[in-house]
Amino acid sequence: MAIFYWKAFPDLQKTLTIKSLAQAVNAKFSRIQFTPDLLPADVTGTMIYNQQRNEFFVRKGPIFANFILADEINRAPAKVQSALLEAMQEKQVTIGDQTYLLEEPFLVLATQNPLEQEGTYPLPEAQVDRFMMKIIVSYPDKNEEQLIIRSQVQDIPPTVIHPVINLDEINTGKHLTRQVYIDEKIEKYIVDIVFATRFPEQYGLSKLKSTISYGASPRASINLAMAAKAHAFMQKRGFVIPDDIKTICKDVMRHRIGLTYEAEAENITAETIVSEILRTVNVP
Repeated sequence: MAIFYWKAFPDLQKTLTIKSLAQAVNAKFSRIQFTPDLLPADVTGTMIYNQQRNEFFVRKGPIFANFILADEINRAPAKVQSALLEAMQEKQVTIGDQTYLLEEPFLVLATQNPLEQEGTYPLPEAQVDRFMMKIIVSYPDKNEEQLIIRSQVQDIPPTVIHPVINLDEINTGKHLTRQVYIDEKIEKYIVDIVFATRFPEQYGLSKLKSTISYGASPRASINLAMAAKAHAFMQKRGFVIPDDIKTICKDVMRHRIGLTYEAEAENITAETIVSEILRTVNVP
């Protein structure tokens, strides 16, 4: 399943969102609050000694769930971040001498508080690249915030969320998504978009060369293709079109493009660069 990197302001109901999603699909939900004193075993689990039986037994950590909310991931030290990212990449966890496969579907939403920097550990670019998407969540508008106030101050019983789909159906949909047809021309379109972040001058984008410190990795190409297939599947199409790529491109690419000091000084964002690339690269 897709793995999201969710950068959001505090108190925007991120926990409620993913918890409600888990309830809607009848999945197991787990929330991990990342703190500077967190240990890898607090995420993956550990071996515990039983004095009565004179033996060790495995106590699995919160990573063993279908939907994981890794809250404020940048507050945990590198070892804890690596433990989480290894589980995301390998879909398995090793405790002691035993390896345990994680259940499918497996979805991680990691949040980062963009306001506070004290006591945080910035994620290295190579680790951020492992996330399929980065979604920016901003504050609600006035009407939405008014509805939030109304729902909280009035004595309204919480909405009961009934499952509308089960995990077997989600896994079936996951396999069907991989069968969505993607033409060779669409593959070339994806490659051109990614290569334009690495060698912009080859695509008539020389003005972007001074704003990009490093381009997107091969994971960007893979995730663009997979996300486009998923978007086509949700649109009830059995094939990918260029509009699928354009729709999901910023979410997949924004955390994979490094910006230079010159770009930051001129308030040029990764979204601006992606938009310029999409306007320039030939569409099949």
